[in-house]
Amino acid sequence: MLIGIVGPTGSGKSEVGLVLAERLGAAIVSVDSMQVYRGMDIGTAKPSRAEQERVPHHLIDLVEPEASFSILDYRTAATPVLERLQRPLLVGGSGLYLRALVDEMSMGPTDPALRRELSELTPELARQRLLELDPAAAAAVDLANPRRVTRALEIMLLGGLSPSAKATSREASRLASYASSVDFTGIGFDPGSRLTERLGIRLDQMLADGFLAEVAALAPRLGPTAAKAAGYRQLLGVVRGEYGLEKGRRLALAATVEVARRQRTFLRADPRIRWLDWDENVEARVSSALGIIEEMVGAWSS
Repeated sequence: MLIGIVGPTGSGKSEVGLVLAERLGAAIVSVDSMQVYRGMDIGTAKPSRAEQERVPHHLIDLVEPEASFSILDYRTAATPVLERLQRPLLVGGSGLYLRALVDEMSMGPTDPALRRELSELTPELARQRLLELDPAAAAAVDLANPRRVTRALEIMLLGGLSPSAKATSREASRLASYASSVDFTGIGFDPGSRLTERLGIRLDQMLADGFLAEVAALAPRLGPTAAKAAGYRQLLGVVRGEYGLEKGRRLALAATVEVARRQRTFLRADPRIRWLDWDENVEARVSSALGIIEEMVGAWSS
């Protein structure tokens, strides 16, 4: 059995997950596409050392920021972790990474050299090349997401299915029905209209904690994937002297809000996730989640 605590970035799911894991004797399995990178700590809201000492955390700090890290890499790393943990608690907001853990998904071919080559394309040129190869791709790929576009290109150039062909495949039909390959229940939290304000407050706290200095230290080492992370990409412009911190903050907040919007849309489409009323009080959120989990804990022990 797998239980997930999910929601868009900034929704407070990590706070809830930490307390729940302590009370249930569970280990946290991070479902975050950027916390896999070592050194990207402040800007990804990575659990602190103290929090990691309170509860075991898995699937964070897996690779250096220079590395490309795909969803296939993530699932490969996650498989042995999930096999050995008795009570894994999935916590995060990267919806596709979540589905890679709970659904049977084919990943398509991959090649690091080609990925590096494609990562050097501008987002506009990558979209143009994808649509030249598959004119119907716009109906199957989020063209506003450079990582999705690049991955679709990589798969096609290596002989895999085009996005439009994959969208009409039997697997796509099964995934669209959300028929889990494992026993999975998700618990979702979303502050709704308060999310943008929360993200602004969180970003200011990150900057106060040294986010800009973190970006500056990592700048020479950020690989093609890490450099596109919301917040990091925008603050790199500040580090390079392209614009000031005020503009960098504004751009970083806008990018983070957009990430949260996409996460919300993706996660809300999953009927296996039960969305609970959001409360500023962490204990109130924990209590509501426990109400759902209590009947499932026995299955974790079996």
